[in-house]
Amino acid sequence: MRSLMLAIVLAASPVAAFADSLDPSPEQLPNAIKVKGPRPKSNPEVITPAATSLPAELDGLQAPAPLALPTTPSQVRIVDYRPLKLNEAERLIEVNSPQLKAIASQVEQAKSNLRAQISAWYPTLNLNTSGFPSRDFGSRTTNYKNTLATLNNPNYQNTYKESQIYGAGVSLKLNWDLINPQRVPQIAAARDQFEKAKNQYLISLRELRLQAATAYFSLQNSDDQVRIGKSAVQSSSVSLRDARARLQAGVATKLDVMEAETQLARDQQKLTDGMLQQALARRELARLLDLPQNVTPTAADPSTLLGVWQPSLQESIVAAYAFREELSNLILDVSIANSNANNALGNIQPTLSVFGNSGWDKRFDDGIGSGSENLAYNVETINKEIGLNLKWNLFDGGRSAAQARQQRQLATENTYKFSSQRDQIRYDVEQSYYTLQAQIRNLITTSRQVLSTRESLRLARLRFQAGVGTQRNVVDSQRDATTAEVEYSNAVSKYNTNVAQLRRRTGLDQVLRCTPTKLPALPPNKDSITEVPVIPVPTTSPCLVQAVSR
Repeated sequence: MRSLMLAIVLAASPVAAFADSLDPSPEQLPNAIKVKGPRPKSNPEVITPAATSLPAELDGLQAPAPLALPTTPSQVRIVDYRPLKLNEAERLIEVNSPQLKAIASQVEQAKSNLRAQISAWYPTLNLNTSGFPSRDFGSRTTNYKNTLATLNNPNYQNTYKESQIYGAGVSLKLNWDLINPQRVPQIAAARDQFEKAKNQYLISLRELRLQAATAYFSLQNSDDQVRIGKSAVQSSSVSLRDARARLQAGVATKLDVMEAETQLARDQQKLTDGMLQQALARRELARLLDLPQNVTPTAADPSTLLGVWQPSLQESIVAAYAFREELSNLILDVSIANSNANNALGNIQPTLSVFGNSGWDKRFDDGIGSGSENLAYNVETINKEIGLNLKWNLFDGGRSAAQARQQRQLATENTYKFSSQRDQIRYDVEQSYYTLQAQIRNLITTSRQVLSTRESLRLARLRFQAGVGTQRNVVDSQRDATTAEVEYSNAVSKYNTNVAQLRRRTGLDQVLRCTPTKLPALPPNKDSITEVPVIPVPTTSPCLVQAVSR
């Protein structure tokens, strides 16, 4: 432990300046539009791409189907406790995360929308048919003349007709906008939306990696809490055993035994709380990784320091400004608002288009009738038309101008949001950096506390066994030792979390790995005096203990 802390102190020197050219005086700060461009494009090379498949050692940990829903207890019963390393957890969240898959779907949706808007540059061609073919059943007409002359004329015949008309019609229409003032701003806005979607994917990927690392460190911390709790219970059990033995020998009092029993109960409660946090941390990691319903992950890596953060505070801030996609998205929001303003003004600008129509229609009828009328006919029509259409909304009551003004105001609002986001990014980096520096000091002090309290507990127990100390000294020393172990474990977890946060918030990965401690191949010998089994507290009805408060 001492060699590890020494490595942290010696390796804390900063690297060379990251961006000296971007360190002008406050009144000469460069404009973000000039630095990133008026329409910055997403750069996927600034971050390692997300994994798309799982290696063989992670076989069987694929996420269940998106719409899968267990219906029986056996489907959610845990049958596999799978040890995972930190890099395996990060890979699993990249492959399994439904949130990342949803963001990837949004990128494809934005791409499809951009392609739909680009189609405005192309002509449209419509084919319509009317009666292709059709058949029209006609009516029957009978003509009766009841005059006397008609009745006396033997050559007169009543007339009737029956018709069936067959026909077909086809029309082909072409339209092509030569001048459309709304076309370019609509395509520009769709392209910016596409870039925003790609940036959001990178933001979500970095955030998911941070969530996976944070959950993994929390699981490691909970494992340490369980380990510390078991060690405390063992130590309290030894103290209770010694107190009872000394009471039987007549060299201790009942008060010493009661104090030992109280400390054992306190340590058992700490162990119970640690087991609770361990169970919750495992399931939290399983939720983030979207593991199968019958699998619970465990931490395969021990709780060790990730390393030393190399860049200085100023380098970290400048790197965050350069790599954070949130700032690029706000610039794109300004561009989108300006494009929407131009689109609104396009409502009162002229639109010129060329059109062409071509049609063919044919009707024929085989007339069936009697008398002097012959109703049969055959008609075919072909027409062609080409020309220009002009559309100009000369006055709309000021609606388009007001909408354009609203979008310009929205662009101004997004510039203020950029300023707020810039300040927030710097504060986040400074918060993580200052907290990291504090955790370095906490690691040094808590490691010293662990060593000193362990030695104090050993001496207090020896003094009590020799009859020159009291059980109260043992209890106090043991409580101090347990508290120091907990604080050191929390300091390691917070330190690693802050390193992961700096990675996420700056886009840098300049972490100097700590020199691994050389440990003996064989574990240390166990002391038969202090090595006692930890008996778990049974889970019974809480109604059995209600008489304690009476």
